[in-house]
Amino acid sequence: MKNGELDAVDKQILYHLQRDARGISSSDIGEELGLSPSTIRTRLNTLEESGIVRGYHIDIDYELAGYPLYTKIICTAPVPDRGVLANRARDVHGVTAVREIMTGTRNVYVNAIGRSHDDLNRIAGDLDELGLDVVDEQLIRDEYVCPYHGFIEIEASEGDE
Repeated sequence: MKNGELDAVDKQILYHLQRDARGISSSDIGEELGLSPSTIRTRLNTLEESGIVRGYHIDIDYELAGYPLYTKIICTAPVPDRGVLANRARDVHGVTAVREIMTGTRNVYVNAIGRSHDDLNRIAGDLDELGLDVVDEQLIRDEYVCPYHGFIEIEASEGDE
């Protein structure tokens, strides 16, 4: 891998990891791709060391875990403070993810969970105390995550040029 450029094998490894990082082994991926498990492990180590693979994360059904309310809180932060405030928001109890947006006034998105509306109100208040201006709150019914299919598409256009 040169300069962060992924070849077709690296992309397919990423695709399979996105589908089920915990349940798939190097042997399973190797079998799918016609490569040895040691080749897959070497490639995976390189992807991790380069920072492309940043971690392996669990997908939790918060409702089943006792947190039936899932909300996206949309905030505005002063641009010079946006990164610092977004990072601090991660420490608020109940926050599960924070996105820093590069354009517009709605530039910090916070995902949070709670058992009650009081929990969600407290989280919004804590974000406000940090210096984030809460401009909208959206109660989420469900969220679906899927692997990026572009990692497995055949790059015919590269060969046709």
